[in-house]
Amino acid sequence: MKTDMQTLEVAAAKGRLLGLDMVYNCASGHLGGSFSAMDILTVLYFDVMNVDPKDPTNPDRDRFVLSKGHCTPALYPILAQRGFFPEEELKLFRSIDGHMSGHAEMRHVKGVDMSTGSLGQGISAAVGMALAGKMDKKDYRVYSVLGDGEIEEGQVWEAFMSAAKYGLDNLCAVIDVNGLQIDGKTADVMPSEPLDKKLEAFGWNVIRADGHDFAALSAAFAQAKANTGAPTVILAKTVKGKGVSFMENDAGWHGKAPNAEQYEKARGELAAALAEKEGK
Repeated sequence: MKTDMQTLEVAAAKGRLLGLDMVYNCASGHLGGSFSAMDILTVLYFDVMNVDPKDPTNPDRDRFVLSKGHCTPALYPILAQRGFFPEEELKLFRSIDGHMSGHAEMRHVKGVDMSTGSLGQGISAAVGMALAGKMDKKDYRVYSVLGDGEIEEGQVWEAFMSAAKYGLDNLCAVIDVNGLQIDGKTADVMPSEPLDKKLEAFGWNVIRADGHDFAALSAAFAQAKANTGAPTVILAKTVKGKGVSFMENDAGWHGKAPNAEQYEKARGELAAALAEKEGK
């Protein structure tokens, strides 16, 4: 499906509001990395992927794996808006009485293709899905979003090697390059740049894109789909905590909930952004 830019902007803006409410209401969760990845997930589910909320387990559907599995405050709001389940269910996030855990969970949440949370394992599962598609001669594509802190895991690079070995051009990985992780700057904790040269050396087709530019993301995914013979990775430059002034580029907002005062300020900023997008 192809979607106009305003619809994408509204869905992402609303997604951030819903994610904020989820984390505030249960007093836990990961907002920073969810807000940096929100625009990427919006483009995937509303503009790129072949999925049907009425038939979420269709064997010919495209697959998505949230390798940075703690960022469900991005994934669940997008799935809800896409129609996989009612937005009302988001209130059950991290609730003992609910079914929406803090990490992506496939058994009880419609639309989730793989349970993730242990960093590094998601991209490995995505490689397996893509390889299965090749073996079964299926046309579906597999997408996976990783964090730039997550790629410090050795298993990620084993998965990268496997994807290149088997020529998985039906696989597109996106690295959410926000430059921060739980302990600070990725450049200080464990430098990973130059990512483009490293991934090219590992046999991947590499595309750079602005992770908050919907047109650029849409074009990058189209370019990835047109590539043959090798897997593609999109290096998406993003801002951790995107959309909330005091959360942006602050590693302290990796995994904590706002207090009442912070919540009201954040909600005001996000609601104003949504109103602006809707009024275009």
